[in-house]
Amino acid sequence: MTEDIKKACEVMQAGGIILYPTDTIWGIGCDATNEKAVQRVYELKKRADNKAMLVLMDSSAKLNMYVNDIPDIAWDLIEVADKPLTIIYSNAKNLAKNLLADDGSVGIRITNEEFSRQLCERFRKPLVSTSANVSGDLSPANFSEVSEVVKNGVDYIVSYRQDDMSKAQPSNILKLGAGGLIQVIR
Repeated sequence: MTEDIKKACEVMQAGGIILYPTDTIWGIGCDATNEKAVQRVYELKKRADNKAMLVLMDSSAKLNMYVNDIPDIAWDLIEVADKPLTIIYSNAKNLAKNLLADDGSVGIRITNEEFSRQLCERFRKPLVSTSANVSGDLSPANFSEVSEVVKNGVDYIVSYRQDDMSKAQPSNILKLGAGGLIQVIR
């Protein structure tokens, strides 16, 4: 696992994209602050760049570096979540502009899964985490379901958990609005 993390960090620091296991499904990832790397992910997924992708981080303590105003309810939701939870925040900052939704919002998930948490911690920046599929195709529940198109389109494929055949699920998604409004997206 340590060598995978080291190599994945090297690839992302050089602007590359990776295929890696997350706390949910397998993801395509890159440096969430690098616009060129983010663009490569959109191109691989054949996805319009006005459809925002989410960001993975290892600690809620880092949220203030990437979101201007964090509603108080967000801290409670993060603390009580018993399954992976992506929260969409308004007024994102310090992230690649092409990663954000048209309204300037971004979805962020704090990961507690060992590999992705250590990867984020070691990389010291947020990671793009988008499902490892071409847009319109089904999201892969495990590594064996990742298409050859995606595997051939990344710069590094993490070895860790490739043999895990359990069926992973995507995260729940909530959007936080003004005045404590919570909208369930998924």
